[in-house]
This record gives sequence, C-alpha cells and structure tokens, in this order.
Amino acid sequence: MDQFKQMINCKNVHKFYRLTHRYLLVFVGFFVFSLNVYADEVQISSSHIQTLAASCAACHGSQGNSVGGTSVLAGLDASHLVLQMMSFRNGSRSSTVMHRHAKGLTVEEINALAVYFSEQKRVSALIPPSQLLEQ
Repeated sequence: MDQFKQMINCKNVHKFYRLTHRYLLVFVGFFVFSLNVYADEVQISSSHIQTLAASCAACHGSQGNSVGGTSVLAGLDASHLVLQMMSFRNGSRSSTVMHRHAKGLTVEEINALAVYFSEQKRVSALIPPSQLLEQ
C-alpha cells in the first residue's frame, strides 16, 4: 500500500512539473510577445512625433530650421522649448496661433517634440539671390 501511495505521489509530481513547465512556457511566451508590442509602440510614438514635427515645418522650417520670421527650433534646449510651449498652452505667453497648437498637444507630446527638436542640427538660413530682372 505504501508503494502504491508513492507511485501516485510520483505521478502527481510529474504531472505537477509538466503543468508548471507548460505554464512557464506560456508566461515566457507572453512576456516575449509583450516586449515586441512595446517595441512597436515606441516606433509608432517616434513616427507620431515626426508627423507632429512636420506640421511645425509650415512656420518653423524643415526640421525646425526657420528661414526667417519665426524662431528656429532646431538645436534649442529641450527644457526651454517645453517652458515656451507650456506658456503658450496656459496663456501666460501671448501669440496669434501658438496657443492653439500647444493646447492641442498632450504634455507627453510637448516633451517628445522638445527632445526631437533639441536633437536637430541648426542650419543657417540661405537666402536665395534676388529674382529681379536687371534693366
């Protein structure tokens, strides 16, 4: 009878280890899958920030290098840009349109844009030669 109990216990132990092994494999698979999903979200986030930065180009130039009339964003300190954007957002800095843009962005987007523009190389504006015909 004792041998029979040991055999049952041995079978239960093997069954327990097989189930534990399966659960462990499922857990590891889920963990690896979630890392891949997170990596995709980071890439989407980067793409999203580049899209937002492209909309800034209408006034502030390609990659934040304005050709005149508006401030250059490329190479600015990220904390300075965040401070300015938050000032537009809360109304403490007046503007014609920037307060609308800033209110349309989340704080995370403002921070990401500030980092993006701080990493861009500042390029001096090249003014094209005059297009007037000489008489």
